[in-house]
Amino acid sequence: MNGVVGAILPLALGVAVSPIPIIAAILMLLSPRARSTGLGFLAGWVLGIAVAVVVFTLLAALIPPASDASKPVAGVIKIVLGLLLLVLAARQWRGRPRAGQTPALPKWMAAIDSMTAARALAIGFLLSAVNPKNLLMAAGAGVEIGSASLDGGQATIAIVVFVLLASSTVAVPVIGYLVASARMKAPLESMREWLVHNNATVMAVLLLVIGVVMVGKGIGSF
Repeated sequence: MNGVVGAILPLALGVAVSPIPIIAAILMLLSPRARSTGLGFLAGWVLGIAVAVVVFTLLAALIPPASDASKPVAGVIKIVLGLLLLVLAARQWRGRPRAGQTPALPKWMAAIDSMTAARALAIGFLLSAVNPKNLLMAAGAGVEIGSASLDGGQATIAIVVFVLLASSTVAVPVIGYLVASARMKAPLESMREWLVHNNATVMAVLLLVIGVVMVGKGIGSF
């Protein structure tokens, strides 16, 4: 159990430090409908992460157990996921803004000021459950949990730990804003500026590290 939780923590961190959803949450908290859109986005973000990791956990549980301590099928899956993360890392690095260049943000962010809570929920769900990078992280966590021969209670605990950590960086600013909205505006704006300019670099380094770790774990499964 402890080994599984330790293995999924880096993957949860990879989801948690995704700059785009954090930027989106901050922009919603700075919009006229801050409370409704912020809570809607957080609900969608958490739901998407939970659905993705549960689905991959159930799929991984279908992998037939090996006759010895090795887990070749799970190992191959981990290696493939790790290689895909390395490809995403390379794309992020090549796409990073050069000095003096203003980073481009998704076009849908321009409509955040007029966004409803329902649309914010849908966007949060799509960013967490459909985004390729997050899907790979959730798949990696699901393989770790589903192939570890845990009972139902232990698997549930591992999934809850993953979801809580992965959603924490969106939850903290939303909850902080609800508690002290006036004092949070300046820190949120500063955080948004930093994330906008360092988005690609942060993600490239993170995906590189997690991709290498995932490949290493896959090799170790043989």
